[in-house]
Amino acid sequence: MSTSQETQPHWSLKQSFAERVESSTHPLTSYLFRLMEVKQSNLCLSADVEHARDLLALADKVGPSIVVLKTHYDLITGWDYHPHTGTGAKLAALARKHGFLIFEDRKFVDIGSTVQKQYTAGTARIVEWAHITNADIHAGEAMVSAMAQAAQKWRERIPYEVKTSVSVGTPVADQFADEEAEDRVEELRKVVTRETSTTTKDTDGRKSSIVSITTVTQTYEPADSPRLVKTISEDDEMVFPGIEEAPLDRGLLILAQMSSKGCLMDGKYTWECVKAARKNKGFVMGYVAQQNLNGITKEALAPGYEDGESTTEEEAQADNFIHMTPGCKLPPPGEEAPQGDGLGQQYNTPDNLVNIKGTDIAIVGRGIITAADPPAEAERYRRKAWKAYQDRRERLA
Repeated sequence: MSTSQETQPHWSLKQSFAERVESSTHPLTSYLFRLMEVKQSNLCLSADVEHARDLLALADKVGPSIVVLKTHYDLITGWDYHPHTGTGAKLAALARKHGFLIFEDRKFVDIGSTVQKQYTAGTARIVEWAHITNADIHAGEAMVSAMAQAAQKWRERIPYEVKTSVSVGTPVADQFADEEAEDRVEELRKVVTRETSTTTKDTDGRKSSIVSITTVTQTYEPADSPRLVKTISEDDEMVFPGIEEAPLDRGLLILAQMSSKGCLMDGKYTWECVKAARKNKGFVMGYVAQQNLNGITKEALAPGYEDGESTTEEEAQADNFIHMTPGCKLPPPGEEAPQGDGLGQQYNTPDNLVNIKGTDIAIVGRGIITAADPPAEAERYRRKAWKAYQDRRERLA
């Protein structure tokens, strides 16, 4: 992180996730901030396993501790591509059940027309089951705009079914408190196909009828939702308590920096990522990066770089992008933090990533997957990453 940011940290580093909801420009970002508060988790699991059954089992076991599940679908043997009952649909059901978003780490990089097809078509149809994906913008900012257009067209094409529920109940006094309520009751009587009544006798021998009130509720749901497919079990219809289901909007993370040794993504590239994010706030949720880039300036990232453009202070201050950072690993209790895996990956602790460097979500892979008890280890990472977030807010208060 730049010296200027350490001296004057961006407001997003100080605010809680709940407070940042109000300034979010993307529906999925807003949802994710709220989900993080509900679960008290800022943990992403990088589920790089070899078989689809292992992926689904791991997601089910670790789901309660995470807010994002990162996948590489093309690494998975046995991936079922059926749009309604395949691996993607089953992951979506687990995401609803446990309360997490799916992030397909596809790293798109090509001309606009190609990435549009890779994103929305082909065998995987990533846009249908992954809430989030990412892109390497070496192909240029136009690629991001093209993906945004493809996601929007997909969203607009989703057919909807009207689901109607009817509930019947005996009226209570409050329901007839005013003329408007009585008019509503009369309207409801007209739309039901059958009314039920109970006949009683008053003390003077006259008959009276108590007509039940029927409430008709209509909701709109995507017709291709896995929940409407009869082959999906009732258990897959569960939704994590405390928050509604994630919106159908899709989001992009721009790959701005990597943790691998010798990475060629220099400051000029990262600055181009920042510009692309600021131009596409309706689709770009944030970054995969090694530091917080909210409010960052060109001078801080690429001194002397002449790109013919400038960013105003107002534009920089408006940043509220979410940041996710890989390479997070905790040492076993009592041991020193690991430095790397010998294959170029360089590790960081949750405290260093979240508290010091200012990321929002720590991405953990092998530290959880290879543990003797992955669910317990995921909980250990969740507690550490959340504590680092709390420590950051306290430090910068």
